[in-house]
Amino acid sequence: MIGRVSGAPVILTPSWFLAAAVLTILFVPTVNSFAPGLGVGTYLVSFVFVLLLFVSVFLHEVAHAVVAKSRGHQVTELAVTLWGGHTAYSGTSRRPLDGILVSVVGPLTNLALAAVCWLAFQAQPTMTIPALLLYAAAFSNAFVGVFNLLPGLPLDGGQILESAVWAATGSRTTGTIVAGWVGRLVAVGVVAWALGWPLLSGYDVSMFTVVWAALIGAFLWSGAGAAIRNGRTREAVAGLSVAALAYPAVAVPVASTVSDAVAAAQRAGAAHVVLVEADGHPVAYADPAAVSAVPPAQAPLTPVGAVAVGLPPTAWVDVHLRGQAMLDAVAAVTRDAQVLVVTDGGRVVGLLDVSHVVAALKGARAR
Repeated sequence: MIGRVSGAPVILTPSWFLAAAVLTILFVPTVNSFAPGLGVGTYLVSFVFVLLLFVSVFLHEVAHAVVAKSRGHQVTELAVTLWGGHTAYSGTSRRPLDGILVSVVGPLTNLALAAVCWLAFQAQPTMTIPALLLYAAAFSNAFVGVFNLLPGLPLDGGQILESAVWAATGSRTTGTIVAGWVGRLVAVGVVAWALGWPLLSGYDVSMFTVVWAALIGAFLWSGAGAAIRNGRTREAVAGLSVAALAYPAVAVPVASTVSDAVAAAQRAGAAHVVLVEADGHPVAYADPAAVSAVPPAQAPLTPVGAVAVGLPPTAWVDVHLRGQAMLDAVAAVTRDAQVLVVTDGGRVVGLLDVSHVVAALKGARAR
């Protein structure tokens, strides 16, 4: 971590150092052709260009973070990586407009930097090394800004397309899948352009171009495919609900006997019993296996609390929750209990086994 922006840590990943070394070496021939007598200084100038590029990527992510926070989201991380960077923030499914605004501001920041660097370059009276760096910074920022606006996930332009389709159709999943498939087309198009343009222009295709085109294409294809899978998973998760996954249960006073509890469950048509205090607050649930092990002759004499499992005060969930809201509510209390009381307006209506939720979630993701 190298600092904080909008309350979130800024992380410089180890892969960035690899990218910095590669980019420094790649820019060396450009510096040599302009100033052949620099010697070791050639690498220093080349590295300064990489640092300027790092600043551009950093400001791109800062723009994402600032707008995300201004829209009411919690920014959790800014990272600079091998492939540029990313900004993570919560509440991405809140509003389509948020996705558009947060996504577009990053590329616009790069285009603004490109304009500033170009104007500064134009103001240079001669072509010096600072002028060369300004020219390179203008070109690289313009490229990053335009490239990120391509309308396919995982690029910023894909996020904009996803949000636009979401706003038009009312379905975020539709937006994600459309933007993911367009992202795959963009991946193929980038590779085709990188390899085809030199041939159409009468030049040979270098191995360097082939390798970089393959890497970029693979990165875009992989990100688009992951987006499509995530969209389908989100749709499947949206179909999960507490009401569908919970077991029906009936509440009985904590002072009840086993026979009282069994009779109450039979009348309610429920297989599970929750023990509640006088104010209706659930404190435990009866273990079905332990209840069935009590001899019939002893059931009227055995307190149901003797065969019950205690519950922490937070071990409850609302019956109306579904989708991601349900998963968030369950995740918030799973460290305290593996079985949750299901309530409807404060009234006990069921029990929810966390393992049942996990199995349903795995099934949704598998589909």
